[in-house]
Amino acid sequence: QVQLVESGGGLVQPGGSLRLSCAASGLIRGIYTMGWYRQVPGKQRDFVARITSGGTTDYADSVKGRFTISIDNAKNTVNLQMNSLKPMDTAVYYCNLHWRTIGYWGQGTQVTVSS
Repeated sequence: QVQLVESGGGLVQPGGSLRLSCAASGLIRGIYTMGWYRQVPGKQRDFVARITSGGTTDYADSVKGRFTISIDNAKNTVNLQMNSLKPMDTAVYYCNLHWRTIGYWGQGTQVTVSS
């Protein structure tokens, strides 16, 4: 049974920083991808960033240069460092694991950027 547990959301002022973490429990081995998506009410869930177990990264254009994703394979943990946050980054952020053709989702963590 794979479970994803997210942490690190909260309220921050524009220009500030937050760090999200997601830990995957369960016996995960081999090649996998972990990433982050975000969703605002009434809209679809959008891709933010992803990283493979080999370290290859990919970012949405809207966060390039501001967000950095990293992975700790030994702990099956992915982190998202978010800098220079903007009000448009306000959303519920969901962690995703893609492993052996199956996608898993975390419960989501709220990020609010407001003065």
